[in-house]
Amino acid sequence: MQAAASAHRLHLFSPFASPSLSQPLAKPCAIRVRNPAAATVRMALREDGPSVAVVGVTGAVGQEFLRVLSDRDFPYRDIRLLASRRSAGKRITFEDREYTVEELRPESFDGIDIALFSAGGSISKEFGPVAVERGTIVVDNSSAFRMVPEVPLVIPEVNPEAMSHIKLKGRSGKGALIANPNCSTIICLMAATPLHRHAKVVRMVVSTYQAASGAGAAAMEELVQQTREVLDGKEPTCNIFKKQYAFNLFSHNAAVLPNGYNEEEMKLVKETRKIWNDTNVKVTATCIRVPVMRAHAESVNLQFEKPMDEDTARQILEGAAGVVVIDDRDSNHFPTPLDVSSKDDVAVGRIRQDLSLDGNLGLDIFVCGDQIRKGAALNAIQIAEKLL
Repeated sequence: MQAAASAHRLHLFSPFASPSLSQPLAKPCAIRVRNPAAATVRMALREDGPSVAVVGVTGAVGQEFLRVLSDRDFPYRDIRLLASRRSAGKRITFEDREYTVEELRPESFDGIDIALFSAGGSISKEFGPVAVERGTIVVDNSSAFRMVPEVPLVIPEVNPEAMSHIKLKGRSGKGALIANPNCSTIICLMAATPLHRHAKVVRMVVSTYQAASGAGAAAMEELVQQTREVLDGKEPTCNIFKKQYAFNLFSHNAAVLPNGYNEEEMKLVKETRKIWNDTNVKVTATCIRVPVMRAHAESVNLQFEKPMDEDTARQILEGAAGVVVIDDRDSNHFPTPLDVSSKDDVAVGRIRQDLSLDGNLGLDIFVCGDQIRKGAALNAIQIAEKLL
């Protein structure tokens, strides 16, 4: 397939794009040309670019992959859009060209340099190794490979060195796997890592407030439906979650493990240790679903090895890549999910000394990030950019 020539901005008509490989795209994608005069330059830049496959393109993150590729002018040579047999044959307009969604098969990766996966863990486990065998570098958004020791788990602003041995050029056709961390981990560590580098975090307590979009388009639709039903005095429809979501909150729906933590909470524990390359850091988490449509919020308490005052912390965070500080005490203005929805940066505020610890050894911060954007698609494409 031919790549697009011009610089465009992708617009997705449906806010409730399907979250999984098996569910169809609600409506086709459309684009608006930003700068038609740049078309020739864009084509020239892409001639030597990689061939890219998007696996799970009809899902919410798959659609966000396309949006981010366009927004960041990722220099692909050509692009292949892949999904399940059920979605194969659908037409998607992307950067001034119409593409046919192809059924995901082993041969789909022939000639593909980079594959962006967001189709669920079972699909990743089945097709990720197949793609690698065919010489593709796979950036996987599922949890399938995150804790595999030899697979890098990467946040580009945090630990790019973990994937420094993987490059497109000079790889002699060798494939590789790179894992995208869980969205909650990415959002948390974007804010915590700059402080960790300065004073070393020895213990971190995280409480998350996670949006419906983290559970996919069907959960978003159900939240809208339940809100209408409750306001109309009707019994709410509970198909995605087993309890009322509208005007309510509850423990994250991930499976609860024998230790009492759910899988989402343990991802924060295990992934932080791997990304920071520190098996001794103490992490505990409580993950909660809240009736917010998009973007997660997190309350993070940090205990340091050496003193860290709040003014120094604020200066560090103001200079951190991918972070914006919203911390106006006078007007009680701090980060909210709406501030970061569809935005690249993670917002941090409520920066204050932990009064329960003496000697400036603790801080509290409040973080918000778009878990579809930076928590998934953007982070994966930033990884892909590191490969170039």
